[in-house]
Amino acid sequence: MRNSSEPVVASPYFLGIVGIFLACLIAANIMAVKLISICGLILPAAIVIFPMSYIVADILTEVYGYKQARRVIWLGFFCNLVVVSAFWIGQLIAPAPFWDGQKAYVRILGYTPRLLAASFVAYLAGEFLNAYVLAKMKVATKGKWLWARTIGSTLVGEGIDSLVFISLAFVGTMPGSTLAGAIVTQWLVKCGYEVVATPLTYLVVGFLKRKEGLDTYDYNINFSPVPFGR
Repeated sequence: MRNSSEPVVASPYFLGIVGIFLACLIAANIMAVKLISICGLILPAAIVIFPMSYIVADILTEVYGYKQARRVIWLGFFCNLVVVSAFWIGQLIAPAPFWDGQKAYVRILGYTPRLLAASFVAYLAGEFLNAYVLAKMKVATKGKWLWARTIGSTLVGEGIDSLVFISLAFVGTMPGSTLAGAIVTQWLVKCGYEVVATPLTYLVVGFLKRKEGLDTYDYNINFSPVPFGR
C-alpha cells in the first residue's frame, strides 16, 4: 500500500465520498430551521445528518490526507454559499399572483445575516480543526487506533463548531446558562453520533484503502486552512 499525499482525486470512490459530504452539509443547513425533541432534549433537526459530515471528513483525511480534505472543506463552503445565494435570490423575486407560499418560503429558506455568518464561521473552524487533529494524531500514533483519532478529532471539531455557532448566533438573546447548556448538549449528541458510527467508519476506511491503494500520512505539509502551498 503506497503512502501518498497526492491521490488520484478523480477516482469514483473519492467523488462519491465528496458527494456524500456536500449532500450532508447542504441538507443540514436546510433542516436546521426545524427544532425537534429527542428524549426531552430540544435540538435542531440537522442533528440527524450534520454529524455525518464530520464522519465523512474523517474518512477523507484518513484515506486521502489533509490537503485533499482541505480542498473538500472549501468546496463545501462555496457550495453552501451558492445554495444560500440562490435561496436569497428566489426570496427577492416577486411570487406569482396565485402562489400563497411566500411567507413559508421565507421562513424556511430565508437566513438572517447573523445566523448565516455564525454558520459559515463555525463550519470552517470546526471542519479544519477536525481534519488537523486527525492528521496530526495519525502521524503521532503511526496509523494505530483509528477509533481514537476519529473520536478525538470530533470532540475538538464539533466542540468548536457548537461553541462558535451557538455563541455567535444567540448570545444576547438567551440567558448565559441556557446558552451554555445548548452548547454542551449539541456537542455531546454530535460526539455520541460519532462513537456509534465508529464501526461503519472502520468498514469504509478499510474498503477505500484497499480500493485506492492509499494510506496517507501528512508529513511536512502546510496545515494552513488556506488552500495554497505544500
